[in-house]
This record gives sequence, structure tokens and C-alpha cells, in this order.
Amino acid sequence: TEEHEWVQQDGDTLTVGITDYAQGELGDIVFVELPVKNESFDKSDSFGTVEAVETVSDLFMPIAGEVVEVNEDLEDNPELINSDPYGDGWIIKIKPNNTNDISDLLDNSKYKEIIS
Repeated sequence: TEEHEWVQQDGDTLTVGITDYAQGELGDIVFVELPVKNESFDKSDSFGTVEAVETVSDLFMPIAGEVVEVNEDLEDNPELINSDPYGDGWIIKIKPNNTNDISDLLDNSKYKEIIS
């Protein structure tokens, strides 16, 4: 997304995290505020925050949906976002309200245009 969240679809569930570019810009992540499981959000709603040594950044929903899982490993190891943003550093899994909204997201090449 333009807000530097990435999305990976797995069936009817989407895994969401922040991009490698975003974690690099933030620096060492020391705390992650996670939403509550089963909480619903509209597109672009803030669903939590990522706190780095010198800044705090909001996390934004890429599309409307319900949180079905949170990465509880981030509570004790928020630095997983720095070391593995696309793997162990994922943040939430959501069930989208409308799977057609996925087509509105940026693809990798369009995201790279934004950050270059």
C-alpha cells in the first residue's frame, strides 16, 4: 500500500505486515501495539502502531475486514519486523469484507515506483 503495508493472500485470509522499506526507514523497532482478535476495521483505519527508537508510526488497514489472528510473537520480539518483515515479522491476518477489494491494492512494481 502507499502507507507501506504489504498483503499476502492465502485463500480467504490476508496476512498483513510492513514493508522492508518501511522497517528500514523506522529503524530499530522496540514495541508494536496490536489490535484485538475479531476486531473489525474499515479500509485506511489505524489498527495499531509500531514504535521505533525515535518515532511512532500508525499501521493502516489495506482493506476493510476483521482481524482473525495477531502475531503474538511481536509482543516479546518486536524486532522480528526488522529482521524478517515478510516472514516471522507479519503483524495481523484479516478476513476481508469483500475479496474484490484486493484488486485495488498496489502490485510490487507500482509500490517500487512510490519508494524510488
